[in-house]
Amino acid sequence: MKTENSNTQPNPATILQTGTGFWASKVLLTAVNFGLFTLLAKHSTMQATDIKTALKLNCSDRNIYDFLDTLTGLGFLNREGLLASAHYSNTIDTDVFLDKAKPSYIGGILEMMNNRLWNFWGNLEDGLRTGMIQNEAKNGGQNLFEVIYSNPELLKTFVNGMTGVQKGNFITFSESFDFSKYKTLVDAGGSAAVLSAMVAKNQPHMTCCSFDLPELENLATNTIKSYQVSDRVKVISGDFFKDNLPQADVITMGNILHDWDEETKLKLMQIAYDALPAGGAFVAIENVIDNDRRENVFGMLMSLNMLIETGDGFDYTFNDFNRWAKQIGFKSTSLLPLVGPSSAAIAYK
Repeated sequence: MKTENSNTQPNPATILQTGTGFWASKVLLTAVNFGLFTLLAKHSTMQATDIKTALKLNCSDRNIYDFLDTLTGLGFLNREGLLASAHYSNTIDTDVFLDKAKPSYIGGILEMMNNRLWNFWGNLEDGLRTGMIQNEAKNGGQNLFEVIYSNPELLKTFVNGMTGVQKGNFITFSESFDFSKYKTLVDAGGSAAVLSAMVAKNQPHMTCCSFDLPELENLATNTIKSYQVSDRVKVISGDFFKDNLPQADVITMGNILHDWDEETKLKLMQIAYDALPAGGAFVAIENVIDNDRRENVFGMLMSLNMLIETGDGFDYTFNDFNRWAKQIGFKSTSLLPLVGPSSAAIAYK
């Protein structure tokens, strides 16, 4: 059978690579859970048997060679030599982003994927058949956030995961967005206050507020102290569905809109609109899907993840965002690319 391009022979490579993709994912997630990249950052370079001992692994030497060489082939480790004589070290990317000792660590999202989402994604078929959530709240009658916020350890895992996936975006946004016209910012659903801290750190004229439920107050306060921006960042506890947002020149929401159905998305945008002055900006930092829905595959996978996590949440295109912004009454919109598949969708009042 011929493909659409008669000059191209059928090739199963992509099918097999994607179909077995969970193998590669599990290798990386396991390495993160073991703290392998943090270990290598401390020692610069190590041999396989030393890594095996340090990680207290009881597998054979051949198993550890296979594990480390797979990570090398995937581009996550450097290697000099072969098998018993090989020395392994981090790549530039894993050294920066997967060493827990560095503030640039993003492994929290990978830890959450390994410890929570790995099993839940095994239920994707059920999610598509039923349209129902497939996580901890599947059979309990509660929504995701009620379950997570009632369990301190689960909440910490979730917050670390969200911080990991968004930290690079928050840094880029704090450096790239034009704050010259503004003085105040409220991050609605601010979680651990990382976005507020980043903006305060990189924009000395800005004062910020991280707004979230009371369960996040201690985590947010600790973040603010760690970045030494307590003089310009404060924490306010509240529920944006029940309490008015503090008024500010800029209202941000990082990975918030995609949690909800369209009706609730519009409600949240209206809440932000009401808290802004004329000329103020509402910013949604998410994995905005390209309008043709072909390029940002990560954004579409994240949208499926919202099926797993919330049932009726979904990620969206910039065209979707424009339509909602116009419906609310915003005057104009723009899109600011951030890190990888993420962007800041901006609506101006």
